[in-house]
Amino acid sequence: MTIQGLALIGGFIAILLALTKPAGAWLFALYEGRRTPLHLVLGPVEAGFYRLAGIDPGREQGWRRYAVHMLLFNVVLMAFTYAVLRLQGVLPGNPQGLAGLGPDLAFDTAVSFTTNTNWQSYSGESTMSNLSQMLGLTIHNFVSAATGIALAFALFRGFARRESQVNGMGTVGNFWADCTRITLYLLLPLSIVYTIFLIASGVPQTLAATVNVSTLEGARQVLAIGPVASQEAIKMLGTNGGGFFNANSAHPFENPTALSNFVQMLSIFLLGFGLTWTFGRAVGNTRQGWAILSAMIVIFLVGAGVCYWQEAAGNPVLHGLGVAGGNMEGKEVRFGIAASALFAAVTTAASCGAVNAMHDSFTALGGMVPLFNIQLGEVVVGGVGAGIYGFLLFAILAVFVAGLMVGRTPEYVGKKIESREVKLAVLAIAVLPLVILGMTALSSVLGQGLAGPLNKGPHGFSEILYAFTSAVGNNGSAFAGLTASTPYYNGLLGVAMWIGRFFIIVPMLAIAGSLAAKKYTPPSAGSFPTTGGLWVGLLVGIILILGGLTFLPSLALGPIADHLEMIRGHLS
Repeated sequence: MTIQGLALIGGFIAILLALTKPAGAWLFALYEGRRTPLHLVLGPVEAGFYRLAGIDPGREQGWRRYAVHMLLFNVVLMAFTYAVLRLQGVLPGNPQGLAGLGPDLAFDTAVSFTTNTNWQSYSGESTMSNLSQMLGLTIHNFVSAATGIALAFALFRGFARRESQVNGMGTVGNFWADCTRITLYLLLPLSIVYTIFLIASGVPQTLAATVNVSTLEGARQVLAIGPVASQEAIKMLGTNGGGFFNANSAHPFENPTALSNFVQMLSIFLLGFGLTWTFGRAVGNTRQGWAILSAMIVIFLVGAGVCYWQEAAGNPVLHGLGVAGGNMEGKEVRFGIAASALFAAVTTAASCGAVNAMHDSFTALGGMVPLFNIQLGEVVVGGVGAGIYGFLLFAILAVFVAGLMVGRTPEYVGKKIESREVKLAVLAIAVLPLVILGMTALSSVLGQGLAGPLNKGPHGFSEILYAFTSAVGNNGSAFAGLTASTPYYNGLLGVAMWIGRFFIIVPMLAIAGSLAAKKYTPPSAGSFPTTGGLWVGLLVGIILILGGLTFLPSLALGPIADHLEMIRGHLS
């Protein structure tokens, strides 16, 4: 580990903290439905959308109506994307003349981008036409991110509102209004600015499919290009992670410089950091948001530190062969170890899944950090919206534990947490380990599953475990050693991604509706404080115990066993 590497991590967090309040304030304006400076230009566009769709943006929805509209919207878009991918061979915008995708790969990809996972069982430059990239995939990068933020807003309203009901059900906003405003006034303008920065950095933005170049040796080479910059911008801002190219952000056409690499990491965390401030402002106490952010940063820094330490230490087997230094296998020289380890921690602490180095080539414990980040529930910053509402589910369980300790009914930001909320929170949180471990176990004994991993032994098990962890956690990154483009894995991973997204969202919205209908309970002398260091420590402990220890046996069979083998001088 070097001073420069530690300074990179410290500077990264410092810049994000400086951006947290401005980003949160803009998000809070959208949460409240207030006018912004962009309304002068985009206000008529928003109003036109509502008139065209017959939507009354002021009409409040109960949690069930909000959930139904959200689910129908996503199902329709998934079906549309599936059709685009299947018909790719006969649709325009296909200068390469690529054939349509097979049914299992089209299903896997459509579910993947609908759920904000962006798991890719294909090489983008040799599988997807420009039209498929723009119409089939990039559209989901916007709407899946907008859906996540809208759902976070719904839960914020559950905590902030007092006895707000319609037809006997707590109201949580209007799904269509939330999604429209988030897309028009946040994701779209940020992406335009970001795209211009990427183009200036050297990222292609063209409808051409290829370019012919001459190498230094005088040979001719054909390079794939396309509308990369526009997809790259929302890929990062929306914590989507799906790369235009197979190498993702390790490809120089997606991530050409050290500066673009740093900005990409900032953009992955920007909205997640801002939403913590928005939550505090929504409930009338910004210290609540800072407390949540503090717990996130503590867990993140530990993970990033361990990953950097292990990658900088290198592989003792290679050291014994006379190869000194840290582990540069699978990493880009233009980024180095520190930036690669930090990127791996960032992209898996969020639900982005973009990679600038191959996690399969990390050391055993260095590769365990990205895996463990996802297994915590994607709540350490997490995906845009999804991270904060997932974190608040753990907060509900934390105040329940605190209430047991002080002998009072649990309360959080003025709302009593009763058995209904606790049961729903447990139901949502339990989905992750049940599906991950169940599908990993199945794939570790069936021949179709065992045909996937490139390696055998503990590392091969880690490849399977990582795939289902990434799918259910809606992350999308991979160990890269798994052959996943088979009917077995495409089908099973597609189901895993759908469950991981929507089987958590529906219980969360039920909690939001329940809380919105409740009275406000002011804090008293017997209330457990939820803004100080004790609360931050309890949050961290609950997340590590419930989110982490559940997976300890599987980690022992995979990366921990792999690490012990490496110490003994064996490589799997």
